[in-house]
Amino acid sequence: MTINRSLMDLSTKPVDYFSQSRPEMARFVPRSAKRILDVGCGKGIFSSRLKKELDAEVWGIELVPETAHLAAQQLDRVLVGDVSEQIEYVPENYFDCAICNDVIEHLVDPCHVLRVLKTKLRSDGVVVSSIPNIRFFRNLFDLVVRGQWRYEDAGILDKTHLRFFTKKSIAEMFESLGYRILHLEGINPTPSWRVKLFDFATFGLLSDTRYLQFACVAQPASN
Repeated sequence: MTINRSLMDLSTKPVDYFSQSRPEMARFVPRSAKRILDVGCGKGIFSSRLKKELDAEVWGIELVPETAHLAAQQLDRVLVGDVSEQIEYVPENYFDCAICNDVIEHLVDPCHVLRVLKTKLRSDGVVVSSIPNIRFFRNLFDLVVRGQWRYEDAGILDKTHLRFFTKKSIAEMFESLGYRILHLEGINPTPSWRVKLFDFATFGLLSDTRYLQFACVAQPASN
């Protein structure tokens, strides 16, 4: 399966698009992980930090050759190309943790990749992912109040996003694929007091709209 290249115009991406350090995601990676697969590793900044902190062997998969070349200078091995294809070349029953930081929403068929990832994990392995929240309050305001749905070069409505998720649909996706959710938590909340007040006024009905993304830790249910 290949990606429609018209949806992957990377020339418009911000300079730091492939250089996100994502320190808020490090705490979700098991401290015992010694073999890590970083799917969509970018320049390898996040996973190279884990490699040093955990003294781990780290592999990466990256779509953009130039970016993958930079990652390869820091990680143990980097596969270059569409993750849906490159994932087949990753050894089975090998990794303690597979990381998908803001990757799943870019995939034509994320369910296929998550199914294959199950075979790449050791018996107690987990998938750690960060997934944008389409119910983030700014999106809701633009859609409901302004009637606007405008794609951008980055962010939740990144024009290269092919899938959109809520907290509920994230859980449903993993569970439907035979995973059990170990942790599902909102990250990068808005500092806006208005959103907090609105959440309080609606008795928590819209509490999920505070978060830009959700961090999810899931383990194959058979493990």
